[in-house]
Amino acid sequence: MSAKGSALKILHVDTGREMRGGQHQVLLLAKGLHDHGHENIVLARSGSPLFQAASGAGFETESAGWTAIFRNSRRVDLVHVHDARGHTLAAGAARCPIVVSRRVAFPVRQSLPSTWKYRRAARYLAVSRCVAAELSRAGIAEDKIDVIYDAVPDEVQPGIWDPRAPAVALASWDSQKGRDLVSAAAKLAGIEVNFSNDIPVSLRVASMFVYITRSEGLGSAALIAMAMGIPVVASRVGGLAEVFDDGTSGIHTDNTVEQIAAAMRKILQDGTLTALLIENARRLTTTRYSLHQLVSQTLTSYERALNG
Repeated sequence: MSAKGSALKILHVDTGREMRGGQHQVLLLAKGLHDHGHENIVLARSGSPLFQAASGAGFETESAGWTAIFRNSRRVDLVHVHDARGHTLAAGAARCPIVVSRRVAFPVRQSLPSTWKYRRAARYLAVSRCVAAELSRAGIAEDKIDVIYDAVPDEVQPGIWDPRAPAVALASWDSQKGRDLVSAAAKLAGIEVNFSNDIPVSLRVASMFVYITRSEGLGSAALIAMAMGIPVVASRVGGLAEVFDDGTSGIHTDNTVEQIAAAMRKILQDGTLTALLIENARRLTTTRYSLHQLVSQTLTSYERALNG
């Protein structure tokens, strides 16, 4: 069967409680697949933002659970699982090939149940080379892993880079995120920071986007900033180290207060460099992180899964 040449019916499973980067990508992918003639069913946590968004977008939507996966998997071509809990449910319930997206950079748990679960998937879609390497270290055959980066929605509107505006950073209190480092670095650099829960809105006018984290599979918020024309300062860790080329389309930094502060000051003090970063980052999002790339590469993975 050819995933690109025939209309497919795909069951997407995501059990996340919040509408974070992964959930936005589920919805974006489903919309892209729909526009290419493929049918999508979305199983999400009942009442979650993804459930409401998928239903509002016109997709057949049900509450995610073992029974729903078992029943729906008998009338679709494949199941695409987008989170760890969904992977566990689908491993036992799905009655058709399973494709698993993995977005996190931490090591795969080593246990008998985990080993069984990971053997059930036909293919793995790693959000970065860093994540792919963790899958390989867990014993997943490299020929079953495809690296597929996130996409930036086509409707993202340009922002305005204003060196007088505050910097923007994630509002998360997750221990793996570096809010503490950003706060200390901004104080050292004398730069105001807006810790935001709505990145696209906050980046409409901003001096920079500062993405500091101790672990990251990719960092889709950085892609949004790049597409909007707001320069990015990001940790040189995990998949974030792959998002752009240091000094060409963004600035990478080690996770020290002094280096983060120096990178933030550089954005404001070197206007020529910052203009170059903005131009190159925008160009990168239209090629490497386009919806066309996401859909095309995902369909190729589906075809490999279906053809064994």
